[in-house]
Amino acid sequence: MPSVKKAGVKQTPVTQVIAGQSAVNGIAPAPQVQVPAKSPAVNEIPPANVPADLQQQLNRTTGISILDRTLGGGLPSGSVVYIYADAKSMAEVFLYQFTQARKTYYFSDERRPAYVLRDIKNFGFKSEGITFIDVYSEYYITPHGEMVDNVGNEFVDAKIVEFTEYNLKKIMADEVKDLNLIFDSFSFYLNLNVNPGIIKRLINVIYELTKNLNCVTFLYGLKDTHEKTLENEILKSCDVIFDVELEKNSDKISNKLSIPKIRGRVPTSEMIKFRVGDGVQIDTTKDIA
Repeated sequence: MPSVKKAGVKQTPVTQVIAGQSAVNGIAPAPQVQVPAKSPAVNEIPPANVPADLQQQLNRTTGISILDRTLGGGLPSGSVVYIYADAKSMAEVFLYQFTQARKTYYFSDERRPAYVLRDIKNFGFKSEGITFIDVYSEYYITPHGEMVDNVGNEFVDAKIVEFTEYNLKKIMADEVKDLNLIFDSFSFYLNLNVNPGIIKRLINVIYELTKNLNCVTFLYGLKDTHEKTLENEILKSCDVIFDVELEKNSDKISNKLSIPKIRGRVPTSEMIKFRVGDGVQIDTTKDIA
């Protein structure tokens, strides 16, 4: 069985905080009250083990203007966003549109990057700012171009996590600040036959890189697919959750987005209707009961 190659980033070039008184008229002054000096506010004294130079969070546009308004101007920079989606909802179109906001490193592990790129272009989106990391070929294709079944192979599964971490470190070394990281999908990693600690390490690497670069990372995960304990660990770790669901009525299908978690801000209580047209089209009409 072929081992996973230690290749570098596989890029698909795409066309980026009482003074005393004297006696007056024989009246003795009131005794002085010793007022203790004001203690510094707690938030003025950072704990010794917490860095004081954390980067300021900025609003980062998603590339979808109506969604930005719902979010109060965009997503906080340095956020890891988990897109928790129904597999039938075509939530990957969110990923395609997010690439339009800024330079994007796109980890493609479900399909060849060429097919993803074609779909992005078919929606009328530009591709110049996208760099693909071809996890799919690294896992499923031999150096001779043959398809191989590595599913369930613990050794190969551990190596593909190493390959991903290696490429994340290369991105970190580039020190580009205003960028997106997209994992299409993160379900791929959650389904690997590895010790859960390896996946926890991977999410920690992603989280630290996102904070250090003050960028935005999107993890695309499918509902009803993974072991629940591990999935809940990932949901707990992420800063933002986009919950995408598909509803079927007697006469139509509707897609809905909710944002139950956005760390550091008050999450919106609205259900956001959208449809897939020329990208993600958000319905601004209100239902009348």
